[in-house]
Amino acid sequence: MKDLLVPYYEHPAVRPAEWDALVAAAPRLYGLVLNPASGPGDRPAPGFAAVAARLRAADVRVLGYVDTAYGRRPLADVRGELARHRDWFATDGVFLDQVAATEGGFGYYRRLATEVRGPDGGTLVLNHGTAPHPSYARIADVLVTFEGTWATYRRRPPPPWTGTGVGLCHLVHGAPAGVDTAALARERGAGLSCAVPGTGDHPWGTLPHGLAPTP
Repeated sequence: MKDLLVPYYEHPAVRPAEWDALVAAAPRLYGLVLNPASGPGDRPAPGFAAVAARLRAADVRVLGYVDTAYGRRPLADVRGELARHRDWFATDGVFLDQVAATEGGFGYYRRLATEVRGPDGGTLVLNHGTAPHPSYARIADVLVTFEGTWATYRRRPPPPWTGTGVGLCHLVHGAPAGVDTAALARERGAGLSCAVPGTGDHPWGTLPHGLAPTP
């Protein structure tokens, strides 16, 4: 079952064993968020291109990371990063981060969605981190309706999703070992999830429990 959408923000040259573990976990991976430098960076990174090729060969979607600053970034800047991800890493789609959740922000993302889809029908994941207005379901394949700590996820589950026709994902950090967070996410309506032990400012430099290589 492909039930994992994994953001992993470490360089392949620094964490080669972890990237090997991700390739080995391909049967469970819906997608991998590729993030060389808070986006594609300003020049091609051969190490990231190599792991992207390995993941695609293992039938894993490679999604380029682009921050949209809740719709405040100029569209031209976002489009430029989308193009660099495609040209340098042959990404299969995009993971837009810091996405607005209100109906008023929808037009910005609708314009981007047209370009992400393109002639090849690229995958579009929108990371709202909370439940957005249902209109976003019309343009995305996956909506991230929760991103936060395990403590918050355990105490205060996301509100039920009222829209239709889109996959949901929950991203949880600070997750303890031994907790079946994927099952909990499914109970809460999310077919995709990722729960990592990392905390602080850089939780997505750790892999989900069970995927990390043995020291």
